[in-house]
Amino acid sequence: MAWIYLFIAGILEIVFAVGMKYTEGFTRLVPSVLTIATAITSVMILSQSLKILPIGTAYAVWTGIGAVGTTIVGMYLFDEPRDWLRILCILVIIGGIAGLKFASAE
Repeated sequence: MAWIYLFIAGILEIVFAVGMKYTEGFTRLVPSVLTIATAITSVMILSQSLKILPIGTAYAVWTGIGAVGTTIVGMYLFDEPRDWLRILCILVIIGGIAGLKFASAE
């Protein structure tokens, strides 16, 4: 269950990061409130996974999911670069996330 919590927290981290783009520097009320609520929820769910998982593993996976997901969403929503080096770096991060998962005793 801890890994499921961690995955959900990582997805919310993506929503939070993308949401910041829509807040326009936290000057738009509704996107700002939703973004802050998503960030708080993500951290709360992350903390549930920490009851079982090691902090280093959980935090690295959480930020990795957020980084990879936000980069991919940025490529599609905001027409950010899609060059091979960026894709290779995404694959390296995914490999690191998978490695941490398989190396974890939980």
